[in-house]
Amino acid sequence: MTAITSSASNDSIAWMRISSCYLPLATPISDAKVLTGRQKPMTEIAMLFVEIQSKDGHQGLGLSYSKRAGGPGQFAHAKEIAPALIGEDPSDISKLWTKLCWAGASVGRSGMSTQAIGAFDVALYDLKARRAGLSLSKLLGSQRDSVQCYNTSGGFLHTPIEQLVVNAAASRERGIGGIKLKVGQPDGKLDIQRVEAVRKHLGEHVPIMVDANQQWDRPTAQRMCRIFEQFNLVWIEEPLDAYDNEGHAALAATFDTPIATGEMLTSVAEHGELIRHRAADYLMPDAPRVGGITPFLKIASQAEHAGLMLGPHFAMELHVHLGAIYPTEPWVEHFDWLEPLFNERLEIKDGRMIVPTRPGLGLSLSEQARAWTREVTEVGKRA
Repeated sequence: MTAITSSASNDSIAWMRISSCYLPLATPISDAKVLTGRQKPMTEIAMLFVEIQSKDGHQGLGLSYSKRAGGPGQFAHAKEIAPALIGEDPSDISKLWTKLCWAGASVGRSGMSTQAIGAFDVALYDLKARRAGLSLSKLLGSQRDSVQCYNTSGGFLHTPIEQLVVNAAASRERGIGGIKLKVGQPDGKLDIQRVEAVRKHLGEHVPIMVDANQQWDRPTAQRMCRIFEQFNLVWIEEPLDAYDNEGHAALAATFDTPIATGEMLTSVAEHGELIRHRAADYLMPDAPRVGGITPFLKIASQAEHAGLMLGPHFAMELHVHLGAIYPTEPWVEHFDWLEPLFNERLEIKDGRMIVPTRPGLGLSLSEQARAWTREVTEVGKRA
């Protein structure tokens, strides 16, 4: 029997462009960590873009990001490990993730090192889907053509209550399904007032989430979760430190309102521990933070086996595809911050985000993204 050899199996990675782009935010962003002095307001997001071209001319675009710090480090690490991909078959994505991981093994398998790998990993999946003429979700095996979405960008703590209500109503009018509010202020009464105001304005049946951004200690979290039970919330997010698995597990076991956490974790292993402790009802992996699509899929598989719900963090342009493949209905976070970086826009309708049908991620970098780019390096030679 004669073996059939496809042109794809003879292809190889010929060239890459790695870009460090800084997206300015129109308004400095504050959450609970800012009000307690742990962090400064966020004024920009450092984006890491990887563009890949194969010998046969196939292309892929990948991204990762960092907030407040880490952008230069991600770019430096990506630049160091990129040569390891030249000449490799772009179809061997899992193999190449491991190769990149070992290329920088001395700096570990989580955090900044894997976040740099994530941009390459996403670019390889984008290339593979584009070459097949499929959207990323269809390549991976889609469960649905749209996903529930909720808005976060209108609910930060720097926003006065009056404006909070206006923002929530505007998001609903745009077709966004749920509203997330930041909580975790030094005076918990202010948190309660904010949630009360939005719940009263939107009514009993509009999905509302709250996010404490790791602000509370265990006794405070117990009290606040008990108070928030009356508001019929979709979830209470990060009530405790991101690595307090035991504390989160106790809250999840005690209260009817689901506990959501996981966005700050940066590896499959860390998510595995969270799942093992039953520390979340909603798992919130962030594909760029954990190292790309390859590790995200491993985390999602563990979450499915454990019967957890899914709410991927940030980067809706990527997570709309990854949410579409999860067996149970997820929530995908709507942030319009990254929109100026791309020529395309996601469609929102009737509380749901429509999964793009364009090949791959369905994204291309805008001229504005090029203008905000501070550093660029190229590896290999264009086909």
